[in-house]
Amino acid sequence: MTRTHYFLLALGLLPYVLGHPDTPYHKESKRATIPDLGFYSPLADGGSMLTQIPETYPAGQGEPLNVIISGKSDPLILSSSPQDNGGLFNYFLSLSFGTSCGGGINLGDKQSANLGDGQGYVNETIVMRYNYGDPVRGTCTETQLGGNHFRFWRQSGSTANSSAVFLAYDVSNELSLEQQHDIAINGYNLGRDWLVGNATNNAFANPNPLATQASTTASGPAIIPSASYTGSTTANGWTYQTTATYVAGLLEAVSEGINHNSTVEEDGRPAVDGLVALLTVSITARNETTSTSGSEISRRLAGGHLSVIALSSAFAALLAL
Repeated sequence: MTRTHYFLLALGLLPYVLGHPDTPYHKESKRATIPDLGFYSPLADGGSMLTQIPETYPAGQGEPLNVIISGKSDPLILSSSPQDNGGLFNYFLSLSFGTSCGGGINLGDKQSANLGDGQGYVNETIVMRYNYGDPVRGTCTETQLGGNHFRFWRQSGSTANSSAVFLAYDVSNELSLEQQHDIAINGYNLGRDWLVGNATNNAFANPNPLATQASTTASGPAIIPSASYTGSTTANGWTYQTTATYVAGLLEAVSEGINHNSTVEEDGRPAVDGLVALLTVSITARNETTSTSGSEISRRLAGGHLSVIALSSAFAALLAL
């Protein structure tokens, strides 16, 4: 095989080394229609607030969609394209989350969600992992030791296009690789509140006292009054202000149908407390000098993409043949 053949082979491996989304990235749509709540209830048009997982025991269990980034957020935040300076990936970085270690490739089951927007069940966009304060290698630590991670979807179908971003699954306190990444006790609720805490610089009691107001008989979703938290985060010269509220009437406070429910229940309380966090994000300071390529590099580093460096070394070695 010639040097050229090796070079072309390495180029062909790029998508696997760099990682690629299970669902294509989306730009925020100019045709989005934003309801008063900032999203459409998936339950209103045949959707679900639980993800669909290929294999669970017993079969048919899902994970809660328990955080929503409102469609009333800054349009740049609602773009899930990594090429957008200051957009969704940089916001996640400001919350100490990056793409999965090892090139963004996730070896776990691919989950899907039906957001009631006419698209049916759609695969996750990508997995974001807590980086333990280390934007270069931290997501590798999360993979090994456990911690928070989540998948996300965007509500952008033709029948309910709010551009809201729904987060699910491991917005949870995930146990270590040695413990087979089981979900910790009360992990779904704790993880949701930890994410809100990162975004607003607040701490929450366990269990969350608002759970008593998360009615399972509500006729539709409603924001819980007097529960609003605001704070700021920064990354790469961009500053974000997040206002978090909690919504009742979307999730039931139950264990039945929830993945890992037998290990997540705590002191007789159900695995899911019925609360959904709603984040509305504005940009209060912009770094217009950040180049598109710089933003992309930052996103890759946020996920611990050390394989990019390795690939560069491989290219150099191939050219020396």
